[in-house]
Amino acid sequence: MSLTSNPLLQDFNEAPFNTIKDEHFKPAFIEAIQINRNEIDAITNNTEAPTFQNTIASLDYSGQQLDRISSVFFNLNSAETSEAIQKIAQEVSPLLTAFSNDVTLNETLFERIKSIYAQKDDLDLSVEEKTLLEKKYKSFARNGANLPEDKKSRLREIDTALAKLKLSFGENILAETNSYELHLTNEEDLAGVPASAKEAFAAEAASRNKEGWVVTLDYPSYIPFMKYADYRELRKELSLAFGSKAFKGNEYDNQKNVIEIVNLRHERAQLLGYDTHAHFVLEERMAQTPAKVKDFLNELLEKAKPAAEREFAQLENFAKAQDGIDTLQKWDGAYYSEKLKKELFNLDDEQLKPYFKLENVINGVFEVATRLFGLQFEQVTDVDVYHKDVKTYRVTDVDGNYISLFYADFHPRKGKRGGAWMTSFKGQKIENGVNERPHISNVCNFTPSTPSKPSLLTFNEVTTLFHEFGHGLHGMLANTTYPSLSGTSVYWDFVELPSQVLENWCYEKEALELFATHYETGEVIPMELVQKIKDAATFQEGMQTLRQLSFGLLDMSWHGQDPSNITDVKAFEKEAFGNTALYPDTPETCMSTAFAHIFQGGYSSGYYSYKWAEVLDADAFEYFKEQGIFNKEVATKFKDHVLSKGGTEDPMTLYKRFRGQEPKPEALLKRAGLID
Repeated sequence: MSLTSNPLLQDFNEAPFNTIKDEHFKPAFIEAIQINRNEIDAITNNTEAPTFQNTIASLDYSGQQLDRISSVFFNLNSAETSEAIQKIAQEVSPLLTAFSNDVTLNETLFERIKSIYAQKDDLDLSVEEKTLLEKKYKSFARNGANLPEDKKSRLREIDTALAKLKLSFGENILAETNSYELHLTNEEDLAGVPASAKEAFAAEAASRNKEGWVVTLDYPSYIPFMKYADYRELRKELSLAFGSKAFKGNEYDNQKNVIEIVNLRHERAQLLGYDTHAHFVLEERMAQTPAKVKDFLNELLEKAKPAAEREFAQLENFAKAQDGIDTLQKWDGAYYSEKLKKELFNLDDEQLKPYFKLENVINGVFEVATRLFGLQFEQVTDVDVYHKDVKTYRVTDVDGNYISLFYADFHPRKGKRGGAWMTSFKGQKIENGVNERPHISNVCNFTPSTPSKPSLLTFNEVTTLFHEFGHGLHGMLANTTYPSLSGTSVYWDFVELPSQVLENWCYEKEALELFATHYETGEVIPMELVQKIKDAATFQEGMQTLRQLSFGLLDMSWHGQDPSNITDVKAFEKEAFGNTALYPDTPETCMSTAFAHIFQGGYSSGYYSYKWAEVLDADAFEYFKEQGIFNKEVATKFKDHVLSKGGTEDPMTLYKRFRGQEPKPEALLKRAGLID
């Protein structure tokens, strides 16, 4: 196959999904790595004295073809994978890691960067240029540029091994998710399950050429069964299947991967002169140190735990009164919580779903973005997509200027990993006076339509859509010069602010009236339901907070100490969960073996950032509420100082510029009902 006919090696704007074949990827990666290598050589062979432009800026603008190919390929590996793509991922990941190491361990390149860094105070650099120089210097120093040769060699080995282990970890979870099904042929087994969920289970069975109903471990299937199915033994079976993903001692077991990943990360941190992996990671976060993170989590734990224990006791008493349940188990939580919520607030998801037709919610989040930031969204059909479910939108501002291309992919399928995320197919930058606009994607796993009903979202799915779209706005509204500082390229504990703040609009009457209309009658959601949503917003908030804190503490346990003596993943996890556990332990389940955020994604030593960002978001939204949730002035400040600025300045500086003050944790505790 000739390289010149490879669509990935052509100059493309939108990703050419219709013409890409699996066999195009590996040759494209090899060629693009060589192109980038030549670009690096041009910088290091430059006989002129190192300057910001000929070294730092040139380095940041290099590798664009490789970045595009990587974004297309790895997004497919998450959203539309296959055995062939997984095999290619295993082959190209070591190549990319090796090349990345070649760059950061390139002594000549680092000498040029160092010489510019040494005179940084004498150069007339803009704020963004100073930040870029600082980040480039640090990224080399923090990734081994100052190490002696033998240690550089070991660093390369570690990085290659980690790249492969992370891929295997994710592949195992996907394989385990896909290999399980709860196949039911007796309708009595579905007692309590709403008609809409039953219809979805029947459609799943039909798609597998089976009679009856099939429940899977995908969230839109798993959650309704756990919430509504009266048959406790079947809830138990499903819960144990979900909780034991990659923890069965079979070919897809992740226990060995977990141990290897944490030990290699620790060894890597020590090689680079850090106490632990958490010390290494947190140096480049708002939180700065593991001690600070633990203090933050434990301070919230102190406030949340009494509330969580009260809520749990209330739930346990309710289950006992209802059905004589003596000990509340994990497979009882969602079921009795839903019943208790209905009793306390006369509200359940089935009441709300008719008002949240997917298309209406999409239009709603677009309308919110229009009112806040002046954006317009037009669906377009002339853009290549990787699956027929994917929709594309052209985003413009009020003057018709092109802002972004937006891809939306909302339903589960076999080749798609679980969860919800924002990603991009093309980043934003300004080069040679041209502002290259980004291509942003939201990928979710929402309840699909059935033969008789459109896709109707649970309220939790509505907030998830708004959350991911908040990340999307951070990408779409990016407006920086250098690609590595653009969009969501910010400190990890700042990246969740735009996503989490946008969730707040889901609870506001003024916003809900824009899109929450009954899919059959067109009736706007009744105000008493809106009030119930608000009243129920802090329902079991103590338990929810405790759950999030438990994940953050587990993450810090894995990464904030020397893990070399850990031999038993489950025993270690159980101890880490000790202070946050409410339900009895189930020996056959383990969270760590499927904790993709920290072992496959980028959240290692960073899971706390969800709670950290909640402090920011509660404080930020309080400002909106004071001035009006669609106040243009506040929205413009948020766009100008947060959404468009990427990582060009310290996040706290940007936040204070928007808010006029540092965030106050009281706003979060008040919103959560944990303090008056």
